[in-house]
Amino acid sequence: MSEQHDGTHEATVEVVQAVYDRVSSYEESATTETIRQQLDEALAEAGVDLGEETRDTLVRHIDDRGGREDVATLL
Repeated sequence: MSEQHDGTHEATVEVVQAVYDRVSSYEESATTETIRQQLDEALAEAGVDLGEETRDTLVRHIDDRGGREDVATLL
């Protein structure tokens, strides 16, 4: 059971990483609101539901830093 949970978590991390990379690659000069909207839409398309705090953290990282971030450290 634990292995299945780990596999699910790893799959989620992979999907969230792809979403993060996609949004951050074209949102470097976007407003925070636009980044949040694009992140929420991409997560919904991917079928991933993250809590409000986690989504806020991802948006802050995209807005403040841009570029690649290892989202596994943020989840």
